[in-house]
Amino acid sequence: MRRTAFGTAGLLCLVLGTSLALSGRETPVVRVETSGHGTGADTPAAAPGTPGAPATTGTAPTAPKPYASSPPTRLLVPSVGVDAPVTDLGLNPDGTVEVPPADRGEEVGWYRNGPTPGEAGPAVLIGHYDTVHGPAVFKQLPKLRPGDLIRIRRADGGTVDFKVRELLQAAKDRFPTEQVYGDTPAPALRLITCGGRIGSDGHWTDNIIVLADLA
Repeated sequence: MRRTAFGTAGLLCLVLGTSLALSGRETPVVRVETSGHGTGADTPAAAPGTPGAPATTGTAPTAPKPYASSPPTRLLVPSVGVDAPVTDLGLNPDGTVEVPPADRGEEVGWYRNGPTPGEAGPAVLIGHYDTVHGPAVFKQLPKLRPGDLIRIRRADGGTVDFKVRELLQAAKDRFPTEQVYGDTPAPALRLITCGGRIGSDGHWTDNIIVLADLA
């Protein structure tokens, strides 16, 4: 498996690196755009890391059958009031993942170089916590609890359901790349936004990451 090498530099912990392929897919350096506090510059949200398949112990249960590939069109998370359109995101020239525009804070972005929701592997959706325009689509994301339902409508007319397994909070200079992008034998979902506190540079210090499995 080819892997991704990262390096860090700069006062904002700017993460640089070359995005290679993870099982045939590009693995970006993740970035969730700044909330709009402070200078308004983008804040990188990833850390050095090497993606790979997580270790397993014991007898693994039979993996759920994956769905065919189909892009997501809408995200619904009833327990926190999310009902949002989904657009697709690629990579910026510096290897960081694009984010929805700050003036469309109610949109969610799907990283199109990864699996579609329901395919084997981790599908990644990114949304703002807030922007200069106020609270955004993932403002209530930290309130999710294990077992909460996440529903994704797809371009093929179908719906794929996931259940929250756990929430992670990680400093942006310690982004858990392997946990987010590492291969999974079954369909999986990751939701990413900003969190923590506003640092002295005017940016959120952490990322909130939701890990969910096929329901």
